[in-house]
Amino acid sequence: MKKGILLLLTLCIMIPGYSQFQKTDERPKVGLVLSGGGAKGLAHIGALKVIEEAGIKVDYIGGTSMGAIIGALYASGYSAVELDSMFMETNFSELIQDDFPRGAKSFYEKDDTERYALTIPFNDFKIAFPAALSGGQKIYNELVKLLYHVKDTKDFNELPIPFLCIATNIETGEEILLDQGFLPEAIMASGTFPSLFEPTEVDGRILIDGGVLNNYPVEEVRAMGADVMIGVDVQHGLRERESLGSASEILLQINNFRTVKDMSVKSAMTDIYIKPNMDDFTVIDFDLKETIINNGVEAAQLEIKALKQLAGSQGRIPKPNTSIPVSDSLVINRLVVEGDQVSSRGFIKGKLRFDLGEKISFGDFQRGIGNLAATENFKAIRYELTSNGLGEDLVLKLKENPNKTYLRVGAHYDQLYKSAALLNITRKQFLTNDDTASFDFILGDNVRYNIEYYIDKGRYWSIGVNSRLNDFNKDIDLDVIQSNFNVLEDPNINTITLDVDDITNQFYVQTDFREEFALRLGIEHKYLKYGSETINDMGSLLNDPQQSDPAVFENSHYYSTFGQLVLDTFDDKYYPNRGLRFDGDFHLYLFSSDFNNNFKEFSIGKAQMGAAFPILNNLTLVIETEGGFKLGTSEVSSFDFILGGYGAKLINNFIPFYGYDFLSLPGNSFVKGTARFDLEIAPKNHIMLAGNFSNVEDDIFRLGEWFTEPDYTGYAIGYGLETFMGPLEVFYTWTPQGSDGGFFFSIGYWF
Repeated sequence: MKKGILLLLTLCIMIPGYSQFQKTDERPKVGLVLSGGGAKGLAHIGALKVIEEAGIKVDYIGGTSMGAIIGALYASGYSAVELDSMFMETNFSELIQDDFPRGAKSFYEKDDTERYALTIPFNDFKIAFPAALSGGQKIYNELVKLLYHVKDTKDFNELPIPFLCIATNIETGEEILLDQGFLPEAIMASGTFPSLFEPTEVDGRILIDGGVLNNYPVEEVRAMGADVMIGVDVQHGLRERESLGSASEILLQINNFRTVKDMSVKSAMTDIYIKPNMDDFTVIDFDLKETIINNGVEAAQLEIKALKQLAGSQGRIPKPNTSIPVSDSLVINRLVVEGDQVSSRGFIKGKLRFDLGEKISFGDFQRGIGNLAATENFKAIRYELTSNGLGEDLVLKLKENPNKTYLRVGAHYDQLYKSAALLNITRKQFLTNDDTASFDFILGDNVRYNIEYYIDKGRYWSIGVNSRLNDFNKDIDLDVIQSNFNVLEDPNINTITLDVDDITNQFYVQTDFREEFALRLGIEHKYLKYGSETINDMGSLLNDPQQSDPAVFENSHYYSTFGQLVLDTFDDKYYPNRGLRFDGDFHLYLFSSDFNNNFKEFSIGKAQMGAAFPILNNLTLVIETEGGFKLGTSEVSSFDFILGGYGAKLINNFIPFYGYDFLSLPGNSFVKGTARFDLEIAPKNHIMLAGNFSNVEDDIFRLGEWFTEPDYTGYAIGYGLETFMGPLEVFYTWTPQGSDGGFFFSIGYWF
């Protein structure tokens, strides 16, 4: 009998894991530790799927960096299958880059991003460089949404599975254990990889990735009360020189000098050690997420026997039916702003674009935060949502961007303005907390400037002032000038060089309905001069024989009031895939210095409507219709419409029209339709086929000729390439009404 007992004890010791995981009156508590590793951390999801399938009940979870993010989501109640589906649908590249959609930006901000090739902080006449590639705002927004169901759980031990994560105090070099606070903020701090994300401030401490000091917190999880430790380690050893091709990999290599040594001890403290093979992956290989998750499954399957044995020692634990409640709406009835409060509360509320005390969708809430982040006035926007009984408090923790001055540059070429180099200086909070002052100085074949000052109040009434100078010259047919000004015919002259000088000054108020809809009302002063030095003796051409050289057709100051209504939901200005655009403008001209002695009050109205429709994944149809008219009996023709050429930023009433050169088709009213097919043959490479049709002459709406067969048609085939300077485009255009075709070239953003 004694020999039998002795033999049984010997067998228990010899059978691996039996004595460790044997059943007792109180089942063993299981701890799970998940290491950091960036994209490689997606292997945790695969390992969790196997752990779940084995029937293991996890009692404690701890993690660092990506391990903290996945661990927190699992601790909050998500299953491994739910995490797999969630992460497979995530566009990590878009999240990491904080690439806010065009719709999140105000019209002023859209214009900035679509005009300059390069923007550099320029404080105290010193060029500054950003601390990181991204502020992590879109990732934080997504974490808040995913963890909304545990937003009021401030003690992480009270989560469905108790949880902790590790961060590093960048000022003191101290390891920080985070097990209390706002869960999205804590795991965001743990995953703030240096150079990739801006440091995170939590309770006055500046925190970065916990992997700098402790990338595998096995001791901390065991201290929570775990009897048995499961660990998933997605770290790799030291890389060879061929693999150190990026800044992130070099930083990780430096950190791994310590980590590799630590893991020899920490892996021995782990009862079931799951080690996926991550040698072929980097911390930013998010596009290989499916392969990485499968690697986690394969590594965990190698330990399936030990996992099932551990599950057996826990006994049959009923799996709770925990479905995460999906929140589609919320009510925010109090806004609390903490941190730097240089920006006014009105500016902040105007950008958030929702009313306190009213039910809003979670999508609208996230768009409001995105609108605020898109201003780039803040280095970081962290916030908490906390229930208060009637609704929720939104506690905004704002950190103002220390960069207030920016140096911006751009370059452009087209066949109207010719070559141009742009130098801009922009100053935010120039006179008030919510304003921006900007000065463009443009050198090249034509000298220009553009001065803007804008006090931004979002959906509340904002105030703006701008002044610009446009100057160019263009060879045009003499009959175009004759149709607009009192110029006699000359059989010896067919074309002249028209010199155009335009100085425009505006004061206006503007309100934005969402970021896509804007109403602007204002007053305008315009100095307009048309002239030509082509002809030496203009006395033969002008009714005024006293006219001296050079010829001047217009030299007047005009004063007007105006209104403008704009809707813009295009996802891209130059190559939209979807969206709508409407731009309506009405000017009432009240006074003039009247160079030609023919001024009476008159009005000019015009509107443009367009829509982009995706036909296939890489094929888009853009349809636009446009029209304009003159009201009044004034003989002033300086503001008549003149069609021809190609461009995205032509001034006054110069309207682009394929098939004809710039300033070819004049009239005081017009209608125009355009259809363009855009085929993206490769990323950022576009082949375009377009056609446009128009009627343009005097009084076509009064005479009913706007609804007749088009008098003018033009077609174009072109190629466009998206570059950091803006679009590079070439079009071959022709018209059935003419014998010869021609090319239009454009390089860089239009300004």
